Amino acid sequence: MKRLLSCFLLLSVRLMPLMVPAEEEDVSLFAKPTATPTVDSVQPEAEEQETIPSNPEEPVTLQPDGSILITISAGGDLTFGGDVRERRESLFDRELKRQGGDLSFVARNVREILEKDDMTLVNFETTLTTAPVYKKNNSFVFSAPLEYVEILDHFSIEAVSFENNHAIDHGETGIEETQRVLTQAGIVWSTEAYPAIYETKGVRIGMLAYQTFNGNYPRLMEKVPQDIAMMRQKSDIVIVSYHWGDELDYMPNSNQQDLGRLTIDSGADLVLGHHSHRINPIEQYNGKYIVYSLANFSFAGNNKPSDMSSFIFQTRFSFKDGQAAPQGFRIVPMRISSKTDYNDFIPTPYTDQRQIDTVINTMLSNSRKLPYAVTNYPLDWE
Repeated sequence: MKRLLSCFLLLSVRLMPLMVPAEEEDVSLFAKPTATPTVDSVQPEAEEQETIPSNPEEPVTLQPDGSILITISAGGDLTFGGDVRERRESLFDRELKRQGGDLSFVARNVREILEKDDMTLVNFETTLTTAPVYKKNNSFVFSAPLEYVEILDHFSIEAVSFENNHAIDHGETGIEETQRVLTQAGIVWSTEAYPAIYETKGVRIGMLAYQTFNGNYPRLMEKVPQDIAMMRQKSDIVIVSYHWGDELDYMPNSNQQDLGRLTIDSGADLVLGHHSHRINPIEQYNGKYIVYSLANFSFAGNNKPSDMSSFIFQTRFSFKDGQAAPQGFRIVPMRISSKTDYNDFIPTPYTDQRQIDTVINTMLSNSRKLPYAVTNYPLDWE
């Protein structure tokens, strides 16, 4: 994966003290937060930070028609470190010792896939902080040592969505420290208050991120179209990430469907979802993809999850004359562990056709009530 240029689009907004968002269902892996962040509306004028190209001399290969081909990979929930309230060694650190203390162990089975694309984006569902615990009553409170940020580079991940219910685990101090550490490591992060732009091959990829808890859907139905209109003025491709839906559910609810389709109608090129920790179907709506749930990517919150199947979503855009056009997608069915009897946090693509079929059939069987569900999940580029 070639990172040519990355930048943050820091909007002129005032971030109010972050409260903890509530989950959407009663049965949850995580305790229920109590309130939602309050953020002023995105302003049309934005301030961009100075950016530094990481490989400005990398040549761009044009397609036969003169277009530039952009490949984007997306993964689900990424959590490393552990629950800091546990007095014993965390599950992740225990596995790290078994792996010889090399933090790159988690990436060894998927890095070859991700380093060949132009950008990889995941949901960063942990914090990198030394701040004290803020959500003391939650079932899980995630954080990791600051130096664990190098795991993202081992995966060849360039960008993360940092708008989820665990971002606030260590309060505003934890949020700010995590954002600083990510920035220093060259990782582009996006939140509702701070959308981001990543540039590669001269193509600007705008990223917006939201969470939908505490009855947030009506507010977002009004706000998201405005944010997309703003981002469209500054980027060539617009990706919207949502932390939404019901935990452990294999099907998007009606609110997700309405908001996802509105997002496409408002000008987004791709919708990516997470939070349910389960595979959900994909829709192709007005020629654009809505990936309702990417499930887990590498999840250190549980060493024996009941369902370890997941997938990496990859899509391509051709860019020519200032226009980006979707060029299909493929999935990489995988297990979030290299082991079958416990979770060692090493995402591992399936090679057995029966396991691959299980992932695809899970999507197909749960898509019958989705009017725009895709009916073919290709494993290779067409």
